[in-house]
Amino acid sequence: MSIKAVVFDAYGTLYDIQSVAAVTEETFPDYGEMITQIWRIKQLEYSWLRSLMGRYESFATITRESLAYTLRVLGLSYEGEAFERMIDKYRHLELYPDAMAAIEAMADRKLAILSNGSPDMLDALVRNTGLDRVLHATISVDANRIFKPSPQAYSLIESTLAIPPASVLFVSSNPWDACGAKAFGLNVAWIERVTPEAMALACVESETIAPVTMFKALRTQMDELGLAPDHRIRSLAELPGIVNAA
Repeated sequence: MSIKAVVFDAYGTLYDIQSVAAVTEETFPDYGEMITQIWRIKQLEYSWLRSLMGRYESFATITRESLAYTLRVLGLSYEGEAFERMIDKYRHLELYPDAMAAIEAMADRKLAILSNGSPDMLDALVRNTGLDRVLHATISVDANRIFKPSPQAYSLIESTLAIPPASVLFVSSNPWDACGAKAFGLNVAWIERVTPEAMALACVESETIAPVTMFKALRTQMDELGLAPDHRIRSLAELPGIVNAA
């Protein structure tokens, strides 16, 4: 069956979540990298915990809660203006350099985002980066009030685009997301931006593992869940070739 729709994860796939580091470092010199990594780890953890507990809150709320946690555990005091400046960066994340060209090259398919992000966060992102002109839909899990990797989150693709999972290519750089999508029945392309070889080298270069290296070890390597993506790629630029071949 041919690929009729390509659906992207947003955070870490189309948008570089590490681009918040510029703001966190400016706000808290020498703590920027540590804040960035703990913030993202807790943001994901809170989404999964709230789903399991049946106590859903929007991703916007979770993003605020996880930043508050991060600053508290690091013993950093802050003013409201500084906090809001860091939060606002999530509405102005940077697109990966190859994102727009890859999306435009697949304009003959239905193109969409499926993200844990809340509608207000996602609408701001796609508008600020021009993706609103090329996407058919921006889908937030908020509609079903449960986060990926719940099957109820991925089911929003078919209900929104009217295309069955077998005809959808789902694209994510997050291993847990790629596994969740594959378990649901979608075709999956996983972007392996950090290779195992690069990961191993980073871990032996220093006696003390840097925060960004720890983050990569926890969040960029394929998980051992008995599931494998259909395609392992290194960049978004490889997607048009995969879609055309299918």
